[in-house]
Amino acid sequence: MTKLGDHAPDATPLDDEDLAGLRLSWVTTRDELNQVEADNIFQARLWAFRRRGRFWCLEPNQLNLLHRRMLGEVWSWAGQQRRHETNIGVEPYQIPVALRDLCDDTRAQIGDGTKLAYQAEELAVRFHHRLVLIHPYTNGNGRHSRLATDLLVRDLGIDEFSWGTQDISAGDTRQRYIAALRAADSRRDFTELIDFARS
Repeated sequence: MTKLGDHAPDATPLDDEDLAGLRLSWVTTRDELNQVEADNIFQARLWAFRRRGRFWCLEPNQLNLLHRRMLGEVWSWAGQQRRHETNIGVEPYQIPVALRDLCDDTRAQIGDGTKLAYQAEELAVRFHHRLVLIHPYTNGNGRHSRLATDLLVRDLGIDEFSWGTQDISAGDTRQRYIAALRAADSRRDFTELIDFARS
């Protein structure tokens, strides 16, 4: 049994203060936590794809709402921007401006939809990459960024990403995902991230 506070390599660890936000006292292992989070995220995905309005996720308050819908049944801090440093991400005080800039920049890249600044797939993975880099929440940032990107992909009218088709929380799939994010970090090369998103 994996302890509740244990985490995958390269994942954001949960400290005691974060763990105090757990709403479900019966959850005591990482496997139990993964299951209740997956159930909550499944319901949030159904909710998100039923919402009307194109590009609604390109608003900071909507990104916060999406995170709350994804993890709010499990964590009291879901949907609230983090207030402490993590192993990745901008400083907490920079999060509101960074999210606003991301949303505004992405809307500008889309324009009226007739001539995108990048091909649709690259525009979507650039959004995903930047949202991961901002790392606005205590935890769940990768899952949140992928779901927000799935909504963007739908509104761009391209085929849905498969994100490696497997569980990204560990193993080879996670290693490929992290490597693709790092290639985008260091070389500003989004090819690996597009390939991963489509694999």
